[in-house]
Amino acid sequence: MKNSLFFKSLRRKLPTAVAALVALTIYSCRDASQDPVEPTANSKGTETYSADVATKWAEMDLTLTQNSTGFTPPVAARALGYAGVAMYEAVVPGIKDNRSLVKQLNGLTDLPVPEANQEYNWAASANAAQIYMAKNLWPTANEATKKKIDSLGTVIRNELITGSSQAIVERSEAFGYAIGKAIFDWSKSDGGHEGFTRNFPATYKVPVFPGSWQPTENGRTIPMLPYWGQNRTFIAANGLLIPPAPLTISTQVNSPYFQQYYDVYKKNISLTQTEKEISIWWADDPSETFTPPGHSYNIAKIAVKTSNVKLDKAAEAFARTGIAVADAFIICWKCKYAFNNERPYTFVRRAIDPSWVPFWPAPPFPGYASGHATQSSASAVALEGVFGTSFAFVDDSHVKRVKDTKRNVDFKARSFKSLQEAASESAYSRFLGGIHTFQDNDTGLKEGKKVGQYINALAWKK
Repeated sequence: MKNSLFFKSLRRKLPTAVAALVALTIYSCRDASQDPVEPTANSKGTETYSADVATKWAEMDLTLTQNSTGFTPPVAARALGYAGVAMYEAVVPGIKDNRSLVKQLNGLTDLPVPEANQEYNWAASANAAQIYMAKNLWPTANEATKKKIDSLGTVIRNELITGSSQAIVERSEAFGYAIGKAIFDWSKSDGGHEGFTRNFPATYKVPVFPGSWQPTENGRTIPMLPYWGQNRTFIAANGLLIPPAPLTISTQVNSPYFQQYYDVYKKNISLTQTEKEISIWWADDPSETFTPPGHSYNIAKIAVKTSNVKLDKAAEAFARTGIAVADAFIICWKCKYAFNNERPYTFVRRAIDPSWVPFWPAPPFPGYASGHATQSSASAVALEGVFGTSFAFVDDSHVKRVKDTKRNVDFKARSFKSLQEAASESAYSRFLGGIHTFQDNDTGLKEGKKVGQYINALAWKK
């Protein structure tokens, strides 16, 4: 009786999920990679719930990313990775044919499990887990955006979490909150915790050699996140990938290296309007959008809505995509700082045209390999594990953005016959922007594909 009154008291003052935190201690951790404790047969399966709780939280995560200080693309990718895994683990006990990722993901040895012979509402579990992740993974969000976390949690509880008693909802929220806390605690040991505080470490010594990265038009003298490639990957096999070496540096006009950069220059001074639109659509400037990995996460949301799947498939799609972008940025950054390869901005100005400026400003980190190509390819392959290789969709991620008057480009929705087609265009956009060579993109697409394949090789099914 006292517990019930205490929950009611908390609910009057704070979001529902905060009340659920009180009950965290009722969950013990066990090897959830084994057949999990089965909730009572009275529990509806995750496949009977609308995907709205998942898509609404995906949208919130993207809003948080766009409005949080220090959320550069790798930092954003990491947060989306843990948010996606938490969403999946909060509902997987209710998915008849799926299994937990415990002991499949790097360092994830155990997680809380549901109480035996008890009924759960999986929408409530997902909602509580996402509230916890949103508040802890994006601590630098502005105050207006932080307030939206509690508001969304309340809206979902009032609109989507129906048909269950108060006791079932509270039990479900407590489980979801316990999952969120356990996932966040696991995240702290990966090397990227609070990475938003050290995007440009002043102590890093920039390597200097012919063909090395140099500051570009953005003026940054220290490249971004030089140690990110040392972080723990979600999948151990991804961390063992060996970056392939780029072409041998040369300024000889007949060398393959020179030709790579000349191709960028030649295309960049003759862009068509359509090519400009492609370049800008995928630019995903962190200062104006939800970043490149956010674009991939949004494509996952589009796929969920387009296919009209339920919560089970939605949670799996966001988990796969989150892991994909997170691991892709780690292995890509490992490659970037293994070779510290120069940007087209640097090579073209020293060997071809001293006054050249690329269509899109060069990001402040080495060029090889392309982060866009790597993460787009990884997420496309991972999503194919849910939606197939011939999944057609319309990407409307930026249709509400105002026209880029500086470059005279409108933001028009783009249609694709497959996820791979979208990934290839994302990579190509960086060539059109004058930011990457073909070798940057080709290597990124190939290495990203490996990341996605390792994700699809996980034992998602029982």
